[in-house]
Amino acid sequence: MSFDSYFKNQIELLKTGGNYRYFADLEKRIDKFPLATNRFEGGTREVTVWCSNDYLGMGQHPKVIKAMQDAVLRYGAGAGGTRNISGTNHDHLLLESEIADLHGKESALLFTSGYVSNWTTLATLGAKISDVVILSDANNHASMIEGIRQSRADKVIWSHNDVRDLDRKLAACGDRPKIVAFESVYSMDGDIAPVSEILDVCEKYQALTYLDEVHAVGMYGKHGGGISEREGLAHRIDIIEGTLGKAFGCMGGYITGSTEVCDFIRSFGSGFIFTTALPASIAVAARTSISHLKMSNKERLVQREKVARLRAGLDAVNIPHMQNESHIVPVIIKDPVKTKMLADYLMEQFGIYVQPINYPTVPKGTERLRFTPSPLHTDADVDYLVSAMSNLWSQCALSRAVA
Repeated sequence: MSFDSYFKNQIELLKTGGNYRYFADLEKRIDKFPLATNRFEGGTREVTVWCSNDYLGMGQHPKVIKAMQDAVLRYGAGAGGTRNISGTNHDHLLLESEIADLHGKESALLFTSGYVSNWTTLATLGAKISDVVILSDANNHASMIEGIRQSRADKVIWSHNDVRDLDRKLAACGDRPKIVAFESVYSMDGDIAPVSEILDVCEKYQALTYLDEVHAVGMYGKHGGGISEREGLAHRIDIIEGTLGKAFGCMGGYITGSTEVCDFIRSFGSGFIFTTALPASIAVAARTSISHLKMSNKERLVQREKVARLRAGLDAVNIPHMQNESHIVPVIIKDPVKTKMLADYLMEQFGIYVQPINYPTVPKGTERLRFTPSPLHTDADVDYLVSAMSNLWSQCALSRAVA
């Protein structure tokens, strides 16, 4: 067998189907965000980034940058080992304490990414709890799905945000130990789970609750604790998982909950035990970001203004976008080739960068452009994006294609 021929053929199938992933070569500048230099064959151009998960621009915040710079000078570049073998710096512990306080929990545990925190925690719980069944929302992130799969625990998928379906399926599990895993803000559609109603059902069947707040932490709640804080529900959730790589502008993931559950994952989770720790400089920067957003609501309020302006602008030029209550603005194209074409035109003709979202990130037939306004986008940026979209929507006859 020629392995390279096999690999090449599979890649060609992706390209033919419009699902091959092209990476934009960007050079970002903290003094210009959300502007970046895009390098391409034949030259460079300045583009405005419209798909960053640095939702509040905290990756560019002077306090966060200064904290990281100072920490690098104190501690050096890397952690030097796993948390178990020389890799635990005092600032890791301070950050875990900050995170636990953010969510009103006893303890927290750091990971190298949100993917790893989901994968490790769910895989460990599913593997170590005898006869457990994990009930997973149909739209859960790939990291949750993979963790559950790796656990080899029995899995039940319940219809997305359907509390009645969850109730029926929990009842069918009988007296077995049960874990319900779901998200607060779903990143592709931007919809928000009915968290309170889900918790009511989970408590009825004594199920352990696992809530992914990755796209909500920093963004919602008085202190940025996510949807669970905004709705006063954090105390009812057993495990809250989050990221430091989106609204907090840094890198890493975490879980937070009781002292016992965090210690359990620390002691048995291979994705934690055998992974080099985050550099202390990142821990310091993340703690600075969390601490700032606990006290400052300015970034969240300005970000919401930009979202509202973008939605109003799209409405004014009759470009359909998915309605939701979150900060995510998806424009559904329904075709991978047209989605890529529109993204290319925006980049090449207007200097606007938004990544096409195709299968398998979203189901086939729901391909989209996913816009994430930040507080650092200006009103002029928003208006220019709407004008560009209107121009191309008509030019490419996409309004008929997605009607």
